[in-house]
Amino acid sequence: MSLKLKQVVIGLDNRQLFEPVSLTVAAGEVFSLMGHSGCGKSTLLSFIAGTLGEQFDVSGDVLLDNQSLRPEPVEKRRVGILFQDPLLFPHMTVVENLMFAAPAGSLTEKRQQALTSLADIGMEHYADFYPRQLSGGQAARVSLMRTLAAKPRALLLDEPFSKLDRETREHFRTLVFTTVARRNIPAILVTHDEDDVADKNRVLRLTHQTIRC
Repeated sequence: MSLKLKQVVIGLDNRQLFEPVSLTVAAGEVFSLMGHSGCGKSTLLSFIAGTLGEQFDVSGDVLLDNQSLRPEPVEKRRVGILFQDPLLFPHMTVVENLMFAAPAGSLTEKRQQALTSLADIGMEHYADFYPRQLSGGQAARVSLMRTLAAKPRALLLDEPFSKLDRETREHFRTLVFTTVARRNIPAILVTHDEDDVADKNRVLRLTHQTIRC
């Protein structure tokens, strides 16, 4: 399973956001996107996820397992995305948040899957807590598990570490990278911080003159 971008160009108001982007992300790899604010990093993630607004002009293609995603609606792409904020439903408990994202199955099956996911991150005792009762790091971990509960074939990481304190950030970053490797899915990370980069040799710096490395 690999995620590929082929000569992707995105424009807005007759202005091209960045030079054509082509890259391949292998299964289990975290590929990093960097660049100054407003250069189009998050916009590129929206294109991959299928949530890009109609005001943008797009050319090029995105392929997952060598199949184009462009004709597919958001719900059929099976591309998960993790944001800066956990975005957990405040009226649901931790376990209910995870169950909500799970694919079809009985409530018993969904609950068991959710509890297993919580055990994987050492939070099985927080199943009946509400998001307001969690620390920032705990909420981030639950958000990751909720994203993965939908069994995505690829993962997009839109600065998910940026609002965490340094120690929590390091632990969560390690969890995300090891989880991507264990699940063997391709992932693209948007970040401003060099410390967040998983592999210094797998970075794309978006500017008006895109530099590939």
